Amino acid sequence: MSTRFTPTDSGLFATLPPATVNTLMGIGAERRFRPGDVLVREGETTTHVLVLLAGCVKVTANTADGGRALLAVRLAGDLIGELAGLDGKPRSATVTAVSEVFARVMTQAVFRTFLRQHPEAGVEVGRLVAAKLRWATDRRIDFSGYDVPIRVARALVALVDSYSTRTVQGWEIGFPLSQPELAALIGAAEPTVHKSLTELRRKGVLETGYRRMTILDLPRLRVAAGLTD
Repeated sequence: MSTRFTPTDSGLFATLPPATVNTLMGIGAERRFRPGDVLVREGETTTHVLVLLAGCVKVTANTADGGRALLAVRLAGDLIGELAGLDGKPRSATVTAVSEVFARVMTQAVFRTFLRQHPEAGVEVGRLVAAKLRWATDRRIDFSGYDVPIRVARALVALVDSYSTRTVQGWEIGFPLSQPELAALIGAAEPTVHKSLTELRRKGVLETGYRRMTILDLPRLRVAAGLTD
């Protein structure tokens, strides 16, 4: 069991039995990553798997036009690199620390042994992989079916659902998100995203600061996203 961290109530830590969590926290080696450090890199053939204990990372991938697309954000309790850990194929994305990050790092062999010895963990890893695929599918549907203002609103609703903290002001998205990263996440031009955010600010739906975003009126944001019943 790690002496530094207590498991959070998210990701694997929220769903596995305490005894299984204790085992997971005791395998591999604990590592610290500074902001900007790369945990895994797209295209490389490494197969280690990481369990995030604290901090925030972003998942990005190269695009056909030479840019980089923000695919997702991962927080404490999330697995990193589990696909390569399962199938041994090259990494499909780059994972970079946004804040100071602590993680348990385990080899492919150790990860697979853990899953064999704890079938309930295999089920939960499958559930997390399915959730990631659903997120990716939803974003692809948004890209093809809606204009940019709706895509911006839908992405913000999804980020609130997954990564926000309720504050006195509203729902604060729990990691630094720049406008270029939001534009990459929804596949839109940055000026168009900027215009959409400006309109949401004007309507009192959200408040932004330097790499900070707070949703002030979630019901109105859901209306803007076309997600009302």
